Amino acid sequence: MDSLKYCQQNKGIKIYAWVFMMNHIHLIIESSNVSGFIRDFKKFTSKEFKKNITETEPNVLKIFIENGVYEFWNRTNMPKRIESEEFLQQKKNYIEQNPVRKNYVKNAQDWVYSSANPENLLKLERL
Repeated sequence: MDSLKYCQQNKGIKIYAWVFMMNHIHLIIESSNVSGFIRDFKKFTSKEFKKNITETEPNVLKIFIENGVYEFWNRTNMPKRIESEEFLQQKKNYIEQNPVRKNYVKNAQDWVYSSANPENLLKLERL
């Protein structure tokens, strides 16, 4: 969350919809350099994950070792260019309904870490 806030304030990232799930995130963003944002976001958050796990649960770190290095993120992303209002609304709905589909909550607005939550923890751009 802090990394996304930083990117909004300092890197020109515009966030339109988002959700943090237990093991992944979804974002609808706008940036002049999306691939650079993803690279930097993964690099920074990986360092923070490692630091946090080392301080709280050091034995858990071993599950993230792959070929001798820590891998907290998948190497692949699945970005899609939004080229229509219909596609944008479909993706926003998919993102915000993800916690409902996983049975984490009954209503999308009840998931705290989501743009569907009325107390939105991130500044959102208008669609």
